[in-house]
Amino acid sequence: MQQEQAQKKTTIFYIKRITGLILLLVTAAVFLFSGVAKLFAFDPFVWNIMDAGVASMRLASVIAGLFIGLEFLLGFFLIFHIFLRSFTYPAVIALLTIFTLYLVILIIRRGNDGNCGCFGEAYTMTPFTAIIKNLLMIAATILLYYIYSLKAYRYTKWIALVITLATLTTPFILYPPISNSKPQVIQQKIDLTALYLSKNPDNEPAPVELRQGKHIVAFMSLSCSHCRKAAFLLQVIHRQHPDFPIFFVLNGDSSLLPDFFRETQSEAVPHILFRGAGEFFAMAGEGVPAIYFLNNSIAERKANYFQLDPVYINEWLKE
Repeated sequence: MQQEQAQKKTTIFYIKRITGLILLLVTAAVFLFSGVAKLFAFDPFVWNIMDAGVASMRLASVIAGLFIGLEFLLGFFLIFHIFLRSFTYPAVIALLTIFTLYLVILIIRRGNDGNCGCFGEAYTMTPFTAIIKNLLMIAATILLYYIYSLKAYRYTKWIALVITLATLTTPFILYPPISNSKPQVIQQKIDLTALYLSKNPDNEPAPVELRQGKHIVAFMSLSCSHCRKAAFLLQVIHRQHPDFPIFFVLNGDSSLLPDFFRETQSEAVPHILFRGAGEFFAMAGEGVPAIYFLNNSIAERKANYFQLDPVYINEWLKE
């Protein structure tokens, strides 16, 4: 009888050990994959953080780098079995809880549409789906706390120190918060006559008078991936600062509009669909997205989509 009980305890021990190891490795893999995916799509992740209510692109980039670093840190701590019960498991639960609250804010602000950015652009996931994923991971971590742990081994503290320094600094080395450049200062006349008197009878006049006053006008193609990134960021800024005079001039096949707005969440931004490539590129210039800071039809700034910090825009509008 005692032998059977001992054998049963041994069996239960190994079941817990194997189950725990599998759960631990899966959890670690999710964190590491998530961190790598966000690194390869760093800018969209920053913009999603801005969409949750952070007004400054620079501050959002710091938060993004910190989140990515923590994901790498916890992923490697799990793999190397470092301070599991005393630090790693509670930290995993805390970080997943923060991510979940962030996703709830995204849903409140823009609904359950679009990609939450949890796995960068490697795997599209809605905020609600990501919340379910986080809750399952929290449950798995709680289970791990009770069934799987190891005592500290030799050199644990030194390994932990190396991992901490490497993981928390890597995102900031690759994407320094000070790297965001300001829009290019130019003085260029932009003839917007075609927006009101187009040669194409299918084009209706723009609903906003862009030739007078200050406006941020973005010329974008519906089929351009960089334009879609610019549109997503500009709609984030538009919702945070509805007083900013942002306007889209879109060019392309009208059948692409629903997908463009679905991906960029930008339908609420004032816009016009302008037909005809000739007149469009005569205004926009050679490449798109072409984002101009116009003052009485004079382009005083020209920006790429990664130069659209609301702080800079506000400074220009107040000049």
